[in-house]
Amino acid sequence: MKKILGMALAFALTLSLAACGGGGGGASSAAPAPAADQPSSAAPAADAPASQPADNAGGGDGVITVGFAQVGHESDWRTASTKSAQDVFAASNGYDLVFVDCDNDSARQLEAVRNFIQQGVDYIIIDPIVATGWDTVLTECDDAGIPVIIIDRTIDDSDKYVSWVGSDFKIEGLACGEWLKAYAEAKGISEINALVIEGSTGASATIGRTEGFKEIADREGWNIIASQSGDFTEAGGQEVMESYCQSYKGQFNVVICQNDNEAAGAMTAMDTAGISYGVGGDVILVSFDANRPYVQMVKDGKINANFECNPMAAPTVSEIIQQLEAGETPEKQVYVTESWFVAEDAVSKITVNGSEQPVILVTQEVVDGRPY
Repeated sequence: MKKILGMALAFALTLSLAACGGGGGGASSAAPAPAADQPSSAAPAADAPASQPADNAGGGDGVITVGFAQVGHESDWRTASTKSAQDVFAASNGYDLVFVDCDNDSARQLEAVRNFIQQGVDYIIIDPIVATGWDTVLTECDDAGIPVIIIDRTIDDSDKYVSWVGSDFKIEGLACGEWLKAYAEAKGISEINALVIEGSTGASATIGRTEGFKEIADREGWNIIASQSGDFTEAGGQEVMESYCQSYKGQFNVVICQNDNEAAGAMTAMDTAGISYGVGGDVILVSFDANRPYVQMVKDGKINANFECNPMAAPTVSEIIQQLEAGETPEKQVYVTESWFVAEDAVSKITVNGSEQPVILVTQEVVDGRPY
């Protein structure tokens, strides 16, 4: 069934996008633009999508049914991503959202996608737990004529999806490294001995942030003492940091946490071990995601810098669905806008891959303007 929304849906969707837009508030206005070769909006492209909307999928009630196989609920970022989807794909906007929390279980995620096919949904959204093992099930979606849209993490072994919407994780890692280089120079820090708490093993966010930061570390001759997975959870971050404190106490001056929840766990572990961190501390603490409570921690000086990973993909996904409904071809890759937040004004801008980008000194106005 080809489900086409009326003017009422278009009006409601406009209101939803205004409320749930990607950057939002005071922070987004200063967000660095994507690199020149990265599309920043879901404009039509020349390449055809893997699938067009099925003509016979479901009823003719004008409602668009969307299946969403979410990674899980492991972090504050994930909660924000889920809420964005629930807000945008609400009944009031002409959608019927079939949501599955896959609880970080890859087999369960594949099963959820196959169940969506059996249910005859109009579109499928996947935030892939891991980057590989997708070609077979995406071929099944393609054969069923159900367009698939990937968000956040990436898929490496198949291109049988219409669009991907998310962050450039390597750019995030590069930005972290470039900021640390500039900050160390501004503070007269001549030696970097870093501990890294990675995200979930095999996740594209983990891979990209790790590669990006390591590229700068290798270039600058920094010492990465150890790098272990905290699985993007607070408990995981605390466990890894406790081990680091026992093994390397007094040997490190930088801790890189690949998401906010891991940073929370790391702070607990360092508090227990009597290690100071943040502005004026013995350890420079860096995080990724930039959820509002952790941007507040940047303002409070507990976290030195936080590199945003924007969870608000759903409004852009809705735009892509509307393009497909209109018979248009969306971009294959759509990058969301992101910002870099810092606790001190020692560094005001960095250059990432040849592109000069601002860093935002966090004020209360910036915190209050965060949409998540």
